[in-house]
Amino acid sequence: MLDTSHNNADFGLYRRMLAENNLILTNIAQGAPLAQTLADIATSIEIQNPEIWAVIFLLDESGKHLRLAAAPSLHPDCSCAIDGIGVETGTWPQCAASDTLVDTATEDLEASQFWRRFSGVVQEHGLYACVAVPIRSMHKGILGIVAACLQQPDRGGDKHRQALADVTALATIAIERHIDQTEIRRAENAALERETRIALAIEGSGTGVWDRNVATGEIHYSTGWKAILGYTDSEIGNRIEESYTRVHPDDLAYVKATIQAHFDRKTDSYSVEHRIRCKDGSYKWISSRGKVVSRDAEGNPLRMIGTTTDITAMRALSERLQQSVDLITSLTNEVPGLVFQYCQMPDGAAFFSYASEGIRDIYEIAPEQVATDVSVMREIIHPDDYQNYSASIAASAASLMPWHLEYRVILPTQGLRWRQGDARPRRLPDGRTLWHGFISDVTERKRIETELQEFATIDFLTQLPNRRCFMARMEEELARIQRSNGMSAAVLMCDLDYFKAINDGYGHAIGDQVLKHFATILREALRKNDTVGRVGGEEFAVILADTGFAEAALFARRVQKQIADAPFVGGGEIIPVTVSIGISAMKPSDANVAASLSRSDTALYRAKGSGRNCVEIAFD
Repeated sequence: MLDTSHNNADFGLYRRMLAENNLILTNIAQGAPLAQTLADIATSIEIQNPEIWAVIFLLDESGKHLRLAAAPSLHPDCSCAIDGIGVETGTWPQCAASDTLVDTATEDLEASQFWRRFSGVVQEHGLYACVAVPIRSMHKGILGIVAACLQQPDRGGDKHRQALADVTALATIAIERHIDQTEIRRAENAALERETRIALAIEGSGTGVWDRNVATGEIHYSTGWKAILGYTDSEIGNRIEESYTRVHPDDLAYVKATIQAHFDRKTDSYSVEHRIRCKDGSYKWISSRGKVVSRDAEGNPLRMIGTTTDITAMRALSERLQQSVDLITSLTNEVPGLVFQYCQMPDGAAFFSYASEGIRDIYEIAPEQVATDVSVMREIIHPDDYQNYSASIAASAASLMPWHLEYRVILPTQGLRWRQGDARPRRLPDGRTLWHGFISDVTERKRIETELQEFATIDFLTQLPNRRCFMARMEEELARIQRSNGMSAAVLMCDLDYFKAINDGYGHAIGDQVLKHFATILREALRKNDTVGRVGGEEFAVILADTGFAEAALFARRVQKQIADAPFVGGGEIIPVTVSIGISAMKPSDANVAASLSRSDTALYRAKGSGRNCVEIAFD
């Protein structure tokens, strides 16, 4: 500290120092650039001691090199020469905040390798290293060095050391503030990256997001939500009253009641399916799900956040399938959905850089279990589907085409389930591939598809296999016979006699009942490994596995007897029904199934020509 009792020149110097230091502190508080602040500190040292040329070094992030931070009075050539002076481990004191700058390796800073190198450089430019003082933090250790040099050999080192030490605190404050601000900016950038990742994942899933302030009646929609209805960002207001005007009048009471039930804590979440008006005046079906995320002290809802998904196509499928409405609704209710960001490194390693909480339903695991690698997926995905799953991802990565796959998973609680994944990839500059997408539960839809497949192979009236299905079964039987060396099967063609007369005399409704009656007799007469099908209007075909002509003829006569013993009764009147049957054998030498079918047809025509209600066998 300067003694202000000295002459007026010293007192004026003291006042200038105070003013300079106050200015520096103001710059620090206002977030001035670090280089400018350190230059001001170095200048303040030189004002206090005009004979000194001040130099400030900062330790770089590696902790092994000093970089020049401020040297306002040095010649540029000298500044360049001393920039980047190395600090060797063992010669640079690595001391804790509470330790002094002296350790067992060096007596003091001016005995270190740094000092020798610094002294040599400045001496080459006609200067003499005078003194060096460490810039030390209470929490972050050594931050740098404040050094001074003179134009002639030092004769007052202690005085100069004190001058540097008095302003080193200012340098410490400035550097620590710069470090803190840098860390804050890094944290803010990380938070922004996480938010961007979530936004991209949601956008890739085709899901809209809404955020409602219950207290003020405001509701804000994401761009994706507005796009579902055909609106741009500026075309929809943020009042809940306006949002209700878009709900279909027939659904409005239901929607409001469901929301109120959630507000009253009667439900854990809000979930509805309803119609909503688009910009062009048409209506879409949507699934809207949400939850109150904050309440006041009395339990009144304050904020509610949710998502909206366009389910118009799903509802259209529901209508086409008529009786499947409840199944489709159940499917929709069971799809929580997984919004994800999937990252694959150039070396093939992969992980979910973001996974929503929906992963707990989709895969029955926590997001952190796939945050570093995806090896757990091998245990979840069905073994028969895992190879295809991996190959589809690899193909998407190679071509950058959208990923789409339906696959099975085996879960501890839910068991075997179907999943559908959709995502769009993009290549990052560092070679990584990044997907943003959505995975949903399609188990119920897959079950419906199986049922539709069955509908396509069953005759609606008789509930027997239709011609297409029966012919496929014949193909399988022929292949079996050709593999089994000598085995055969009997093929029977059955035709109801005078069926046209029944239709004309009693009406088509009675005729349909007669067909169903005969189909029941045929079905009950079959063994487990036999097959029957309706192949024409009143024509039925039968495959009797491992059966010869004699057994086939017995079967045919048994059917004729059963229909005679149990005639059809319609409108209180007995309607006699007889059947003509032609029999042939399916042989290993048959080129195709048409051969045996043609032979049984020929036998059937002979039975018809023999007066009907006959059994004929084609022995050829």
